[in-house]
Amino acid sequence: MNNVVKNLAIWIVIGMVLMTVFNQFNDQRPVSANTMEYSQFMEEAKSGRITKAVIDGRVVKALTVDGRQITVYTPGVQDIWMVSDLMQAGVRISATKPDEGPSLLTNILISWFPMLLLIGVWIFFMRQMQGGGKGGAFSFGKSRARLLDESSNTVTFADVAGCDEAKEEVQELVDFLRDPTKFQKLGGRIPKGVLMVGPPGTGKTLLAKAIAGEAKVPFFSISGSDFVEMFVGVGAARVRDMFEQAKKHAPCIIFIDEIDAVGRQRGAGLGGGNDEREQTLNQLLVEMDGFEGASGIIVIAATNRPDVLDPALLRPGRFDRQVVVSLPDVRGREQILKVHMRKVPIAPDVDPSILARGTPGFSGADLANLVNEAALFAARSNKRLVDMDDFERAKDKIMMGAERRSLIMSEEERRNTAYHEAGHAVVAKLLDKTDPVHKVTIIPRGRALGVTMQLPEGDRYSQDKERLLQMIAVLFGGRICEEIFMHQMTTGASNDFQRATDIARKMVTQWGMSDALGPMVYGEEEGEIFLGRSVTTHRNVSEATMQKVDAEIRRIIDEQYALARRLIEENRDKVEALAQALLEYETLDAEQIDDIMAGRPPRPPKDRGDMGASPRGGASGPASEPKPGAAPDSPEPVV
Repeated sequence: MNNVVKNLAIWIVIGMVLMTVFNQFNDQRPVSANTMEYSQFMEEAKSGRITKAVIDGRVVKALTVDGRQITVYTPGVQDIWMVSDLMQAGVRISATKPDEGPSLLTNILISWFPMLLLIGVWIFFMRQMQGGGKGGAFSFGKSRARLLDESSNTVTFADVAGCDEAKEEVQELVDFLRDPTKFQKLGGRIPKGVLMVGPPGTGKTLLAKAIAGEAKVPFFSISGSDFVEMFVGVGAARVRDMFEQAKKHAPCIIFIDEIDAVGRQRGAGLGGGNDEREQTLNQLLVEMDGFEGASGIIVIAATNRPDVLDPALLRPGRFDRQVVVSLPDVRGREQILKVHMRKVPIAPDVDPSILARGTPGFSGADLANLVNEAALFAARSNKRLVDMDDFERAKDKIMMGAERRSLIMSEEERRNTAYHEAGHAVVAKLLDKTDPVHKVTIIPRGRALGVTMQLPEGDRYSQDKERLLQMIAVLFGGRICEEIFMHQMTTGASNDFQRATDIARKMVTQWGMSDALGPMVYGEEEGEIFLGRSVTTHRNVSEATMQKVDAEIRRIIDEQYALARRLIEENRDKVEALAQALLEYETLDAEQIDDIMAGRPPRPPKDRGDMGASPRGGASGPASEPKPGAAPDSPEPVV
């Protein structure tokens, strides 16, 4: 609303300026229809046909004998004999009071007002272009860091959970900020810069704010993108200004979020060494370790892409300490849930430990979103407390997407989806190294028509060869059931094939899990930009070797496809029973699936209202890329 009023006021001012200028250049009096030439008027007066005349400067208004009123404009140099000639002709003459005219000040104001108004409008637009709301044209090189003083920062380590190792790493920063002499007496030098590395949503910003809250020092917060402008040198000026402000508030903390926006490796992109981003990075390096040390200032930066940072940022004397803030384990997730559950009324049946075990791979932000979604579900149902059912429904929504019950599906498509999901579930139950099947549904969620969700029993940081092969077999279960029971092939298995091929390719080319090709990396994946598109290329591999790689990938795919087909054909009765149960109940939980696999009719579903269903297509997928020491794998439904 404020923007609308501001824009309307601007256009009103512009309209006034144009009207004033137009009136200045269009100051012409309209010509009356009853005007008469001066010479004809004098002839009429001498002929006795004029009875009265009123003189108003150079304008004469006269009355003829027949009662007609006329207007006459006298010459520039007024005829000095006009009055005497009119009096001799018997014309009654009168005059109006002379107009004194506008004052000198009024004349100056009228003549200069349009120009002053135009200058004011120009200044306004210039302020808008240069961020005039925060200091005007002279603040273009000022820092945009937001200052949070010690009185307003209430975040402490008690508000940060799930990253105990990271808190231990930064504890000495708090001790240094509280008492610098403790370290200086022994000749110790506290790190000037701390780089927090971790996936998005793990609490890097919250941890940095907690350091300032524990030490009771000012906290400057800024994003890496706030330094970069289209004009070269502006970012460097903002860096200088930010450190100047920090020196006035020392000891303090400067927190730079997403530092990879300005700290990318120099010379890796387009442009020379004088572009704006590199100038900003150079100034940041100088301020952190120049001839004048920034005493009492600790710079904390956060990124989830440490591999793209310039090496000069990471050397000792700058960001010489890296703190890894990884995804929380099951104990950390339980602590994070307890922190966020303080803000909502929780029912007695809610167990954070059960929720923590059922949310592998969730970050702190994901868990906060889980608690919020559960509270929203409880509010929609007019509950006074948030119970376990609300958390289950929220977990299903986050993992598998929102339900789309309004989507109308034909009966044939429902049956095809039911057999597809039943194939994934049966193969997953029959193999020994797959994750337990948590839920199967044919209710559309998100972009999918059905999902088979698997949840691991605990956090897993790596995958073995046999487990990966079984993951591929589970992915093929959906298409095989379509062929056997529906006698057709649909596009629903496209994502299954893509993920299965990706796992097999990484097993051969990256993880050394092929007996034929051995423990060797075949090709280095490199991302390139070609015609505005991202292209992945494989280098350092001959054509003959790539043919062997393709043949080995094909062998793995064919073997697991045959395994999945054999399991389904040997257990047709279980697939049929599971598909019929899905058509009847739409969503099956782990207990109902166990009943069907044991040859018993499934127990009636629990009355939970909205039991989470899942999107079309598949089993729980493997982690995108298991790495030693990485975060736990998160379950991913196959679509």
